[in-house]
Amino acid sequence: MFPTDLGMQPIELAKEAEARGFASLWFPEHSHIPVSRSSPWGGVPGAPPLPPEYWHTHDQFVALAAAAAVTTTLQVATGICLVAQRDAVWLAKEVASLDVISNGRFLFGVGFGWNHEEMATHDVDIAHRRAVVREKILACKELWSNDEAEFHGDYVHFESSWAWPKPLQRPHPPIVVGASPTPAHFRHIVEWADAWMPIEGRYEIDEKWADLQRTATDAGRDPATLELGVFGAKAEAGHLAHLQAIGATFVGLSLPPLDRDAAMRTMDQYAPLVAEFH
Repeated sequence: MFPTDLGMQPIELAKEAEARGFASLWFPEHSHIPVSRSSPWGGVPGAPPLPPEYWHTHDQFVALAAAAAVTTTLQVATGICLVAQRDAVWLAKEVASLDVISNGRFLFGVGFGWNHEEMATHDVDIAHRRAVVREKILACKELWSNDEAEFHGDYVHFESSWAWPKPLQRPHPPIVVGASPTPAHFRHIVEWADAWMPIEGRYEIDEKWADLQRTATDAGRDPATLELGVFGAKAEAGHLAHLQAIGATFVGLSLPPLDRDAAMRTMDQYAPLVAEFH
């Protein structure tokens, strides 16, 4: 759910989600939305106008830290974090801090971004944002893994440094990539990620999941070390059973972001699915 100032607030949502047996809680993010826009919603040509939750979101890591503080079993997750727009050293500290505070319950969902106007505000080189994300993730891994870390790349550079805390999950929280099923994205996932999380309805997931597994095999990585999740999955038992059968290990079900009562009702409607699949 987009955690907004208009809808159900993160602390209450986290408590209610855990009480209903949900496994994890995922928050998207946008720093801001420039009023003068040319990027279509989600980067999809012909998409409808962007809904207001995109510019009403709480800070992602603040909201997730609040959710983690009032729960004990619920995993908290970025769904997704706009890595290219964030400073790599600060990001490594945010991820590690949240993993420690949550007692190892953090899932690090990342993406490459689609809103060109938003990225331009952060001085992101749009044409090279995938390379930027790759370097920032690799730099984070250095900071998470080493007492004295350094990194020298085209977009990230720091000399030998100390940076704590280290994540509680070793070597780091699972890195889940939310991205379209392109060969370039699959190469990134195989190189530095732990899972692929496509958005439901945009791609033919069965076939593309098989493609990703072949890409891993061709690159010398055991495809069994990759997971499949589906974001915004269709909330129907038969469909979820199909996703499970093809190899999905988790799904994200959407909640209304601007109406507390509607979010509560929707969680209750999902109760039979939680009972069956979790």
